[in-house]
Amino acid sequence: MKNFYDILTFLKSFGVYIHVGKRLWDIEMAALEVDNLHRADVISDKNYATMKLILAHEHRLEESQPSD
Repeated sequence: MKNFYDILTFLKSFGVYIHVGKRLWDIEMAALEVDNLHRADVISDKNYATMKLILAHEHRLEESQPSD
């Protein structure tokens, strides 16, 4: 996984579709879903860490330069 789009695509494979309205909210919702999948032992620790790093990076970018 390399970017936010990859995470959204991964979540779709579990039937999780995210579109809240603002990109920042989408990132936060994706982080919650990733946490839930990790807690349920559906994703590995390595994938979880990678996804959380990507989401944290995207969150920082969005806070500094909001798209809407």
